[in-house]
Amino acid sequence: MRWALVKVCLAVTAMVVVAFAVPLGLVIKEMAADRAYSNAERQAAAIGPTLSITTDRDQLARAVASTQAGAAGKMAVHIPAVGDDPELEVGRRRAAQRDLDHTREIASPSIADAPDGKALLQPTALGSGEIAIVEVFVPEGELSNGVATAWLVLAGVGVALVIGSVAVADRLGVRLIQPAKRLAGAAHDLGEGKLNARVPEDGPTELKQAAIAFNSMADQVVQLLANERELAADLSHRLRTPLTVLRLNAASLGDGPAADQTRAAVEQLESEVDTIIRTARAAKPTMTGGPGAGCDAAEVIRERMRFWSALAEDEARKVRVAGVDAPVHVPVARPDLTAALDALLGNVFRHTPEGTGFAVDVHSAEDAVIVLVSDAGPGIHDPASALARGNGRGGAVGSTGLGLDIVRQMAEATGGDVTVGSSVLGGTEIRIWIQLDGRRTGAARRGHRGGVRRRKRPAGSGPVRA
Repeated sequence: MRWALVKVCLAVTAMVVVAFAVPLGLVIKEMAADRAYSNAERQAAAIGPTLSITTDRDQLARAVASTQAGAAGKMAVHIPAVGDDPELEVGRRRAAQRDLDHTREIASPSIADAPDGKALLQPTALGSGEIAIVEVFVPEGELSNGVATAWLVLAGVGVALVIGSVAVADRLGVRLIQPAKRLAGAAHDLGEGKLNARVPEDGPTELKQAAIAFNSMADQVVQLLANERELAADLSHRLRTPLTVLRLNAASLGDGPAADQTRAAVEQLESEVDTIIRTARAAKPTMTGGPGAGCDAAEVIRERMRFWSALAEDEARKVRVAGVDAPVHVPVARPDLTAALDALLGNVFRHTPEGTGFAVDVHSAEDAVIVLVSDAGPGIHDPASALARGNGRGGAVGSTGLGLDIVRQMAEATGGDVTVGSSVLGGTEIRIWIQLDGRRTGAARRGHRGGVRRRKRPAGSGPVRA
């Protein structure tokens, strides 16, 4: 497209230059000839007064020699024979006799061919009534004097116009091509799965509109994919809770082929759900954070604890909830907080024996909200490895590490973090630090607190429910 535009501009400019330069060059040539002939006419007119007075050869010779053309040997005077006087000729003749006779007949100036130039024949009436001819020789050099220089200037101007037009066309082509190339490159990147590919909305109006349309389409594609992945992850998270119930119920079926098949089917289904969640979360950014986004953590915890308390009652687990009496706003989307809480409580039911109690505490600070999920189970002997499993760098038998990964992503999206330690109940404590303003990073807080520590039972704990 760029070279096509350059070629078109080159052809158009060349046609314009030729259309104007050729006629102008011919006009310049005609003007140079007219200038030479006009000068010759002036030289011939200077002899007229002398011819009207005398036809004496010596006097005519002196008069001719006094002119510029005569001094250069370019002027001649031809006087016809009068009576007994023979034909008189002063100076060197270059025109043919027939041209002289023709000029006398028409009694008007004429131009005759001469060797290496032209001869201007100027008729002048004598006192006797005869016609004398003043011949002025005009060399070829005078007829084309300045023409070559003028043509060279015209050629230079034409070349400059062509080069200038090509440069302008090239710049215009670049202005058109670059946005088109960016649009094509972004479309190629989007086709390869690079969903962050966007096009600068600049350039000509048409390409700018195309860029705006492309960016809008890309945003819609990203939004549709995000919605799809969020839906897959959300549905999978919701399946984890009933799967936990099924697993607990399957554990109480006792021995036998049917019970073993039921437990195997539940484990396989749970594994498939874990795979779906991993895939969805690997491609979907966490939806937490942002001004105005969030939910009431106290409300979410109360809602989820109503469900898990019923399961805890079936397994004779003691449950304690504290810090959820007043609203606690956190910059976390409600589905993300629900998924994180269900993942941690599901781990409690999965990895601790029946009858093991657990607690959920919420503490509000000036710039953060701390959610503690603790249990009275056997605890985690290597908290660092547990967090590593959550990051996908390790694993233990019966644990995918997915629960801690969900919690970690939720907390880090707000600038917070997750730590694993020992609880006052004797088991594991998962501390979720949700940053409210996002100014302090999780690594900075971990360095400030210096790792995992035991905590005392918080004052004002809520009632213990069986």
